[in-house]
Amino acid sequence: MKTLYLKKLCSFCSATAVALTISVTSMQTVAETLRLSTPVPPSHIFSKVSTKFAEDLSARTNGDFKIKVFPFGKLGSDPENTLMIQTGAIQFAVIPAAFMANREESLNAWLLPGLFDDVEAAGAATQLPAAREMLAALDKQGMVGLGYVFSGMRNLVSVYPISNLKEIKDKKIRTFPGPIFNDWWLTFGAAPTALPTPEIAPALTTNLIDIVDVDLDLVTALKLYQQAPNLAITNHMAFPAIMVVSKKWWESKTAEQQTVIREVFADAEAWGIKAQVMAEEKNLKMLKDAGVAITKIDKSSYADSTAEILNRYVNKTPLISEFYEQVKAQK
Repeated sequence: MKTLYLKKLCSFCSATAVALTISVTSMQTVAETLRLSTPVPPSHIFSKVSTKFAEDLSARTNGDFKIKVFPFGKLGSDPENTLMIQTGAIQFAVIPAAFMANREESLNAWLLPGLFDDVEAAGAATQLPAAREMLAALDKQGMVGLGYVFSGMRNLVSVYPISNLKEIKDKKIRTFPGPIFNDWWLTFGAAPTALPTPEIAPALTTNLIDIVDVDLDLVTALKLYQQAPNLAITNHMAFPAIMVVSKKWWESKTAEQQTVIREVFADAEAWGIKAQVMAEEKNLKMLKDAGVAITKIDKSSYADSTAEILNRYVNKTPLISEFYEQVKAQK
């Protein structure tokens, strides 16, 4: 009787062990793949930094965090990505500060015309107290701001040469949709037009627009110089994006895991700034070699428009004002 009992007990233990093994294997099989959305092609710096972040995080955590990067809006537009971040449908996204400024007004500080001379100067400002406060302010939007990613400075490509910004009066200019962009181009009498990124090249071909307000990364990635073979170097505005994390997902992680994620992105952020500084020169050379007609427009020629926008925006929020003063003190 005792022997029979032991046999049954052993059989039960074996069955339980098998069941547990199957259960653990199943859990490993359905392990979550984290998703990171970017609004631009793979060759754009926003996507490159995202890929580096994903690779470095996987290496740092021995594969515990595996992120798949979805470039060029494959998962959705900026509004859609924002909603998915808030609900936890995706875990990471690179969202332009210009879009997030519709929700957190202080982010307009990054878009003040004439504030930065180049990407290096804009990148240095990421460590200013006001810049970090802007990231912290995203908490109430259901997201965590890890840091910044910079595209190149904004310039103009056009179907005809531009030697002075006075020449863009009554011209249709594709720009990022947002109040500060509209206000800026309206000071020149231009007609700002919002278009999704994939529609820019066709719009140039069909004469729906005359000019594109854009960074050189996007010009080269989309080959916009084929439709708009003229480049006016204005460097009138920086254009950062923010690496955001779903707060819902973030709060499910341990403090140690959160620290690791922050540290890995801090390295990717610094790498991205250095990479973009070099990319500015590389992109410009590529456009010269492609036969693009290049004109440099001095900032002093549009100083009145710059002053008008600064007067309108610097004091919109205390944080914009603080950031503006901190940047000036840094120069």
